[in-house]
Amino acid sequence: MRATFLKEPRRRRGVYLIPNLLTTGNLFSGLFAILAVFNANYEAAAIAILVAIVFDMLDGKSARWTNSTSQFGVEYDSLADLVSFGVAPGLLVYSWALSANDMAGAAVMFAFVACGALRLARFNVTVAASESKYFTGLPIPAAASVVATLVIFDRHILRMGGQTKPVALLIMTLLLAFLMVSTVKYRSFKDLKFGGGQHFDYLVWAILGLMLVIAWPQVMLFVLAGGYALLGPVEKGVSLMGKALGRRGPSGVDQTSTETKD
Repeated sequence: MRATFLKEPRRRRGVYLIPNLLTTGNLFSGLFAILAVFNANYEAAAIAILVAIVFDMLDGKSARWTNSTSQFGVEYDSLADLVSFGVAPGLLVYSWALSANDMAGAAVMFAFVACGALRLARFNVTVAASESKYFTGLPIPAAASVVATLVIFDRHILRMGGQTKPVALLIMTLLLAFLMVSTVKYRSFKDLKFGGGQHFDYLVWAILGLMLVIAWPQVMLFVLAGGYALLGPVEKGVSLMGKALGRRGPSGVDQTSTETKD
């Protein structure tokens, strides 16, 4: 009985150690990305950010699966996320494309990092009350993935010119910063149900998607990252359009403005 009592705390400490080790891997990848930016190795920095995203996904899932979530883990994860998905992609996009814009480029980089920090702070204080099916605002790892995959996509496929790249990245980075602090809803995909006869369909789509990523990783990774960033605004626009059409009758007259007469 005594031996069992002594072994239990050790087992629990081991369980808590796993998610925090994965968070440390996230932090290490972010710091490696910053060092790669300083050495002008932008593709390595982009890959390190993507590796940090993998660590970030694993630490959250491992904490939930092992029921080892803690306030310490939440705070540590947020600090690591700010380095890997705020500072690292901010420095990457500035050094890679925005440094020629002088203060305008620095201001946009600061906006990206600051909005990422605000996004993390808002998530931490609302995580208990937030909807499990949706995120409010673009998650900071998703914003960082757009920057990282665009660097890889441009190096191998797109090859933007010196005139186009600063303007395009200036606009894109500002849009990402705005989406992070917006109230646009993004699907978390936590509510996916793999029931009934849909197992086979999901398996087929997963295999096809994996084949495309393996065949054209430089293109498909950017398509996936950019597609998710656009998913929230597109769904918001469709919802608003549906509500606007729903308020109109068959003849196109706004039903809310019609009056009945005796």
